[in-house]
Amino acid sequence: MSVNFKPLADRVLIEPIAAETKTASGIIIPDTAKEKPQEGTVVAVGPGKIDEPTTVKVGDKVLYGKYSGSELKLDGKDFLIVKESDLLGVIE
Repeated sequence: MSVNFKPLADRVLIEPIAAETKTASGIIIPDTAKEKPQEGTVVAVGPGKIDEPTTVKVGDKVLYGKYSGSELKLDGKDFLIVKESDLLGVIE
């Protein structure tokens, strides 16, 4: 997926995964009880800082902190922009 957005410095643009709407046993979860997802796919990566190049790349699945980053909407989709240091890890 390509987006007309280029993060600056060590920032990363993430497309969060959709929140679960049902439990494993089939119970529907209401909107008020859904937890904010903490996993997503990297869509765009900034160039990094002079002494710290970025280590994640486009397409990586990552975990991030529950209250990390800033939410934004581009082309009708929700995204999250975070500093690379706010990422907890890459899911392999």
